[in-house]
Amino acid sequence: MDVLPTLPTLLAFTAASLLLAMTPGPDMTLSISRALSQGRGPALYVVIGTSLGIVVHTLLVAFGISALITASPTAFLILKTGGAAYLLWLAVQAIRYGSNFTVKAAAGPRGTALANISTGFGVNLLNPKVIIFFMTFLPQFISASDPNVTGKLIFLGLFFIVVGIPVNVIVILAADRLAGWLQQNPKVLRGIDYTFAGVFSVFAMRILFTQAK
Repeated sequence: MDVLPTLPTLLAFTAASLLLAMTPGPDMTLSISRALSQGRGPALYVVIGTSLGIVVHTLLVAFGISALITASPTAFLILKTGGAAYLLWLAVQAIRYGSNFTVKAAAGPRGTALANISTGFGVNLLNPKVIIFFMTFLPQFISASDPNVTGKLIFLGLFFIVVGIPVNVIVILAADRLAGWLQQNPKVLRGIDYTFAGVFSVFAMRILFTQAK
């Protein structure tokens, strides 16, 4: 089975994936927030979680399950409501515990690897915009008449993760370097907490108003 796209297609997909990876979203916001509050290790676990979420969405798109979800108004309503509620919960957590936890991070427990992976996984898995994105983005690089369409969709979805990971790592390392300075400037840190909370809230509202078509 030939799952590799042609070189021009792969180059075009790589360029598009890089641009999308550099565009801020809920997953990037979460990883930066975690890098500032707990360090780069937990933030990298968040990236593992978001990557696992992308794997799930890739498989759903490749096997046509996403089409069934977005075609059902009830299923889509439940999915987007759950995703929005989860992002709003993260926004509340950032306001209630963000800077306090960050400044006193050494005195309190850090989140476990599994907890951070689960959080990143949840952010991606409960975001219907990711489903819609993969349903509209990946098929653009596949011919409908291709006999290996499922295999190529899976390859592109996994390749999207490979392209995005270096971008996420660079962002996390930069945020981690700022952590010491921010801890000495609690007002700036508190402002960042509110900024993260605001971004999560905006994404939550956008998800609520996302249409299936």
